[in-house]
Amino acid sequence: MFRTMMKAKLHRARVTESNLNYVGSITIDEDIMDAVDIVENEKVQIVNNNNGARFETYVIKGPRGSGVFCLNGAAARLVQEGDVIIVISYALVAEENVKEHQPKVAVLNESNQIVEMLGTEPASTVL
Repeated sequence: MFRTMMKAKLHRARVTESNLNYVGSITIDEDIMDAVDIVENEKVQIVNNNNGARFETYVIKGPRGSGVFCLNGAAARLVQEGDVIIVISYALVAEENVKEHQPKVAVLNESNQIVEMLGTEPASTVL
């Protein structure tokens, strides 16, 4: 049996732009992708803290060091520049590996710089 587990999370990213006329996806700074092991074309869930929208898309590499989080295509209708979002990636983990599974969680600041890496999410509800 396999369980769907959180593999990576980018917590409190700021939307830097949205592009309705692009084919689709989310563009993310490649340095940030590397930090949590998200790869190009990987499926992710986006949670918009500002309006409650939840949707899925795939990732496109953005310029390193840019801090870019750009929602493209139809997803652009679900965000506005400056919105706070959470990007979550999942993986299928074999039952025998579930207890050892460690997701990578990056907490970002207002400039989309990683300020903290978490091995597990804290029990506290506020970061």
